[in-house]
Amino acid sequence: MTVADASPARTRSLLGHLSFGVENLARSAAFYDSVLEPLGFVRVWDSPKGVGYGSPGGGDKLSLFPRPGEVRAPGAGFHLAFDAPSPAAVDAFHAAALHAGGTDSGRPGLRAHYGPSYYAAFVIDPDGYKLEAVHQ
Repeated sequence: MTVADASPARTRSLLGHLSFGVENLARSAAFYDSVLEPLGFVRVWDSPKGVGYGSPGGGDKLSLFPRPGEVRAPGAGFHLAFDAPSPAAVDAFHAAALHAGGTDSGRPGLRAHYGPSYYAAFVIDPDGYKLEAVHQ
């Protein structure tokens, strides 16, 4: 039997979680609190050693850990895409990111070259991580 033959009891996602090192935990936590709220995600845990984000009442899917002087955002080709519940949520994500210190890397709008209903926005967080919110 291969893994593909197994019948999971629940829907599985490709990734369990993702962690980023950040220069300033308070600054990054405030940024992610702002940008993830319109997408329906919240801070699910925090401590002086880090913060975690996910669905309300669930576990973390994104964790941030302070690594002052060690942060190196991945290079060209890497970005993290967050699933958005609506185009309005994509718009709110983008606006919140710019207000919280992020940099525009692609205004909200349809990206027909990705698909006829691919509505997305791109930003760069204060540590240089490229982020996307997408509704399809």
